[in-house]
Order: sequence, then C-alpha cells, then structure tokens
Amino acid sequence: MSETLFINRQISLPLAEIEMEAMRAQGAGGQNVNKVSSAVHLRFDIHASSLPEDCKARLLARADHRITSDGVLVIKAQQFRSQQKNREDALQRLAGIIRSATVVARPRVATRPTAGARQRRLNTKKQRSQTKALRGKVDP
Repeated sequence: MSETLFINRQISLPLAEIEMEAMRAQGAGGQNVNKVSSAVHLRFDIHASSLPEDCKARLLARADHRITSDGVLVIKAQQFRSQQKNREDALQRLAGIIRSATVVARPRVATRPTAGARQRRLNTKKQRSQTKALRGKVDP
C-alpha cells in the first residue's frame, strides 16, 4: 500500500496525517461482530494537515456533523466484514470529502426578469383569478 492518499492531480496527503483505529462494528452480524475488530474510525485533523489553506477554510466552513468543533474530521467505516476493506472505504470517503472542498463555488449573479416574463406572469395570474372566481356559489 502506498504511503500517500491522492486526492486529485494537485493534492495528495501523507498517510501519517491520518489516524485510523480499528474497533468492533455495531449491529447485526452474529459472533463475527463480537469477536473481530473490523470497523475503522478515521480521524483527520484539518488544522494540522498539509492541505492548501483555501481548501482547509472551505472544509471547516461546512455544516458537516462529522467535523468536530476542534476541526477534526471523523469517519466511521463499518460496511464490510473485512478491516482492510473498511480502511479503504474510509480513505476513499475522506478523499471524496476533500475533493468536494477543492471545488470553488461560483458566486451567484443576481438577475432580473425581463419585461415579457413579467407580463406573462401577470397574464397567467389574471387567468387563474378568473378561473377561481367562476367557482363561487351560483345565485338562482
């Protein structure tokens, strides 16, 4: 296994910055769950990492329940029965989260509706109003 986690062409992380701990998985699974430590807890300290500063800022600004108030990203992987597969799953999920933080969102440009669009909107409102007015009680 390589000593580096590749995020994209520009960014890669040394595995020394990622802390992984094996533990017993939760849930159903028979005796295997009770005996084998196959789940993996991955902890990644965003502040102490070698990520670019803008990427760190975007990661920390997220409203993600997996990021603690200290700036540590915690991922729990327990989908597979094998500890190695859970390790790989946790690393891939970490890479995906960091990859999504590298994308800079374009700022929204405020636009105004055209005069024709405003007129069409008012016309449909008038038609709808007339339709609803015809639904009232009929006087004999």
